[in-house]
Amino acid sequence: MLTLLVVLLLIAALFSVPAWPYSRGWGYYPSGGLGLVAIVILILLFVRS
Repeated sequence: MLTLLVVLLLIAALFSVPAWPYSRGWGYYPSGGLGLVAIVILILLFVRS
């Protein structure tokens, strides 16, 4: 389960990079959302332990 979450986070990180001309105006929204998801997953992992 942890491996699957790590893989999904890596894929999301890859797609949150503003590499296309139309996505340069997005700012920090994709990476900020990804960071929020990562924090929630870390909290859930620590609460289960």
